[in-house]
Amino acid sequence: MRFYRFANESAIWRQLALCVCVASMPLASLAEPMHAIAMYGEPALKPGFSHLPYVNPEAPKGGTIRLAETGTFDSLNPWILMGNPVWPIFTQPGFVTETLMTRSIDEPFTLYGLLAESVETDPERSWVEFTLRPEARFSDGTPVTIEDVMWSYETLGTKGHPRYGAVWAKVERMEQTGPRSVRFTFNTADRELALLMGMRPILKKAQWEGRDFSQSSLMAPIGSGPYVIDRVDPGRQIVFRRNPDYWGRDLPVNRGMGNFDEIRYDYFGDASAMFEAFKAGEIDVWRELVAARWDRDFDFPAIRDGRVVKSEIAHQRPSGIMGLVMNTRNPLFADWRVRQAMIEAFNYQFINMTLSGGKDPRITSYFSNSDLAMQPGAATGREAELLAPFAGQLPPGTLEGYTLPPGGARAIDRDGIRAALAHLREAGWTVQNGELRNGQGEPFVFEILLNQSGSAMRSSAETRQIVNIFVESLRNLGIQPRVTVLDAAQYVERTNNYQFDMTWYERGLSLSPGNEQLLYWGHEGVTRTGTKNWMGMNAPAAEAMIAEMGHARSEEDYRASVRALDRILTAGRYVIPVSYSRISRLAHGSSLDYPEKTPLYGDWPGFMPETWWQEGSE
Repeated sequence: MRFYRFANESAIWRQLALCVCVASMPLASLAEPMHAIAMYGEPALKPGFSHLPYVNPEAPKGGTIRLAETGTFDSLNPWILMGNPVWPIFTQPGFVTETLMTRSIDEPFTLYGLLAESVETDPERSWVEFTLRPEARFSDGTPVTIEDVMWSYETLGTKGHPRYGAVWAKVERMEQTGPRSVRFTFNTADRELALLMGMRPILKKAQWEGRDFSQSSLMAPIGSGPYVIDRVDPGRQIVFRRNPDYWGRDLPVNRGMGNFDEIRYDYFGDASAMFEAFKAGEIDVWRELVAARWDRDFDFPAIRDGRVVKSEIAHQRPSGIMGLVMNTRNPLFADWRVRQAMIEAFNYQFINMTLSGGKDPRITSYFSNSDLAMQPGAATGREAELLAPFAGQLPPGTLEGYTLPPGGARAIDRDGIRAALAHLREAGWTVQNGELRNGQGEPFVFEILLNQSGSAMRSSAETRQIVNIFVESLRNLGIQPRVTVLDAAQYVERTNNYQFDMTWYERGLSLSPGNEQLLYWGHEGVTRTGTKNWMGMNAPAAEAMIAEMGHARSEEDYRASVRALDRILTAGRYVIPVSYSRISRLAHGSSLDYPEKTPLYGDWPGFMPETWWQEGSE
């Protein structure tokens, strides 16, 4: 029993109980409940804060925002591997479902209480305990209970998407410790686990009784969030309606958030059709990813008469990785020299000038644009110490420093072609009668797989243009790859099962990388379907660096481990990277507005549409 929770007891009884507890309980049990928890240091916002710093607490409520996605959907369950789900339910976790804690996107990794009124942990973070708010309610008015919490965690961990199973495997014990409290004890020394356990969606157990959670479904999930699913046109449209009886509307973490009465998502076959719908006024926000288009293509009537305005929102988050990924499960790409040859043949300078006018910088490592990025030159200090035991396993450039070839201004970069041929020759491939073959006479043949709906960061037309230029360059090496374009469902099925040689790849990364990196780069993903390890990498050094992140007790040690991982990933030559933008370019209806303060993460899940509002509402 945790006596400090019974505030109405007399002071005498409280002191007596405390004395008894001190004599009989382990020191770790004396941890104090906290309103927030940070990966390192202290949370920026102290107890009693009024609102998150990047919101307008006086934002008016009302109105509708019309958003759009490319592709289609056939499931309202985004927490499993099966199906093609409605991603706004997952990427905007505060819409329908909520978590015990909620993230501030103005701090690298700090969580504040949402469904949980407090969090406790010991100095080693070997366990974490959450206490539910007594007023927490699902949208149907029933209370959120510890039973719902425990069922959600176990179900997600055992039947949900692999991203949940990896962390669940590190939980030694889950137990109810009070009417509104649950404790997780870990079997692994990993300081991030105390935070990760606060970030799982809480579902209503009773809704799923008699149903197979692992199967995709169009059943609208019951959650505790500010919105409910109002209307669904499978594959074409989903509408979220603000719940007027939302239990948490007055919480400090929610003030100024969830301002629209209705949030509508329409689905389009491709980005070109979606852009035309935006110009016609059928959707309200367009996120432009190409600098050249931002300057060139935004001169249409709605812009000229002021119905649409252009906003640029800066951010300080890592670039992540985006480009063409090579599947090392295919023996063709298992040799780093072959992968380097592909990178040399990819004429980045010409492609960047063609697509964006050369305005956006190239992704030079997975954590570009942040202090977590590997530095130029050789590894030094703690970073070098961490990598030293694996020196014999690492490809050239990991320890010494690795840079990408610049490419040339012309369509054919002769220096790049020569360098590519030299690497291929070392790997046993030579041009014979105009065709690249190995010593056994086998041709160098592979497939480039593309999604006809494009991706989150590139339209299908843009990826096709990039691939077309690349294919022309490869012909100079005696290579003629096959390009296959699939619909979204077929593409998801094949990439989930790693049935590709090369494909378009995008992975956003945060300022607080941790356990999720195992899902991206861990060896289990070589054979386990549905992970983000599309390249099929099996690098003990990478997994060791990820473990170091969880063990780090200081920001300096943490930074060194991430930079070391960045070196392993970048010098591994798994992806042919393209450019990224240091700003988000959003064109939107002039009646829409957003707060003046830009959060650290900028335009990131939790910013739009959560903090936006419509002028003239209420």
